[in-house]
Amino acid sequence: MSFADPTLTISGTAVTLARTGSAIGQGTFSSPDGTTRMSVSHTNGKRFRRVIRVDASKVSADPLIPTQNTRNNMACYLVVDVPANGYTITEQKAVIDAFTAYLTASSSAKVAQLLGGEN
Repeated sequence: MSFADPTLTISGTAVTLARTGSAIGQGTFSSPDGTTRMSVSHTNGKRFRRVIRVDASKVSADPLIPTQNTRNNMACYLVVDVPANGYTITEQKAVIDAFTAYLTASSSAKVAQLLGGEN
């Protein structure tokens, strides 16, 4: 089964991503203007590696040459790396649920600390 076309809400704006690529173990989704992209991939071996990634780009003024604009990119992803045996999907989900709840508690305070460079 594959992911349905996702919609991400970035700064209050809904961004619909259509499937733009598909291969064994991977799928890619992009916004019509190409500024937002999501990819999902799976690698199987002795360990299973699951990755979901969002890439965003925007154009902004170059701080050194304010009359020129530059394209800036960022990425955010979640990697789940598990052994082929030993963890059920339910157990894996429980760890991910705990991790994402920790990051998003109190209006995503831990995400803000991370982005601020705290450790």
